[in-house]
Amino acid sequence: MLSVEENKVLTRTGPGTPMGNLMRRYWIPALESSDLPKPDCPPVRVRLLSENLVAFRDSNGTVALFDEHCPHRRASLFFGRNEECGLRCVYHGWKFDASGQCVDMPSEPAESNFKDNVKIKSYPCQEYGGIIWTYMGPPEHKPELPPFQFGLLPESHRSVSRFLNEANYFQGIESAIDSSHISFLHRRKNDTPSKMQRVTHKFGNPRFEVIKTDYGMLIGARRQTEDPNTVYWRVTQYIMPWYQMIPPITLEVSKANDVSLNCWIPVDDETTMNWKIVWDPLYPLQGPNARNSRDNNSIPKDANHLQLANKRNDYMIDRELQASGKTFTGMPNIPVEDQAMTESQGAIANRSKERLGTSDTAIIVARRILLDAAKKLEKGETPPGLDPDKINVQPVSILLSADVPLMEGVQEYLVPEAVKL
Repeated sequence: MLSVEENKVLTRTGPGTPMGNLMRRYWIPALESSDLPKPDCPPVRVRLLSENLVAFRDSNGTVALFDEHCPHRRASLFFGRNEECGLRCVYHGWKFDASGQCVDMPSEPAESNFKDNVKIKSYPCQEYGGIIWTYMGPPEHKPELPPFQFGLLPESHRSVSRFLNEANYFQGIESAIDSSHISFLHRRKNDTPSKMQRVTHKFGNPRFEVIKTDYGMLIGARRQTEDPNTVYWRVTQYIMPWYQMIPPITLEVSKANDVSLNCWIPVDDETTMNWKIVWDPLYPLQGPNARNSRDNNSIPKDANHLQLANKRNDYMIDRELQASGKTFTGMPNIPVEDQAMTESQGAIANRSKERLGTSDTAIIVARRILLDAAKKLEKGETPPGLDPDKINVQPVSILLSADVPLMEGVQEYLVPEAVKL
């Protein structure tokens, strides 16, 4: 368990906090490119790391992100006019270009140069893989964008979706790196269960092997199979500070298909945007040749990205369905099941009251990695996971001989093959 003070450091991500300072050293998924579909389209509100921001795409197609409030009288720029390469406040007409520089101040005398001295707080943005990313840290430390493979693929081979989670970001991370809960929370009873279902249902107590890496950690969950000489490994990748690569839903190993990335971005300390990105370099995600079952775009949600099954309606739990055993929870789908568990812990879980077991090894290590990184950043050390070459990894789902060590058996599968389309 964590002390109350450690939990506070881990979960508080606003401006000036140790964890907030750490997270601002990474590129952050802020919006989908489709949220700003064309030049001079209406601006949109964005809330990240407890900061209220506004984003717009200017006349040249450049995406800008800055403080929601006009520096004049603090009116919201969400109501602004997006026109002629700038966002104009409708209160007094002050206009700002994509860099945040005030370029027009019609409420002041024509001879005034006051506008030259006014600049709104802004953050740089880049687009990659259908996502608008922003960097909110010190400009001199701006790293390269994380070169995830999905950004190299056409839209037909990737799916980007996001859901609002009404809980602290780390509760989502804990759920995503916890391979033991799939044997229970996501259990399904089928007339013809898959090989993987037979293994995960029968062997619900995996043994964990956690290896710290330059980018975060590799998490191996080992399960016995019905063959005493064979074990099933699910290898999850945790990439600093908020990414988890989830293994394929299969026992068949593959070097290059069916990859799922979870990303938990703090909106504020009690709300998180859960990004779910699925891609397949070999097969499209839609159409007759699609082979991936983890596209989340069909899951119903409202305009604010809140799933329609949520805490206000008890996640639409069906007790008859639960009692039948067809699903373990009686809830509509896997994302809803995860959300129900993370949100039911409270907006910020009180980790001083928990009782952890051996299946929580990865969670314990992840907490320490983040806390140590925040502490080292205060001493001037560079955070892990910023080197783009180090994060070129993928998850693995594989059957191995029981006497083969984890890394020996999976090493060749940990780096994705080059994209060939």
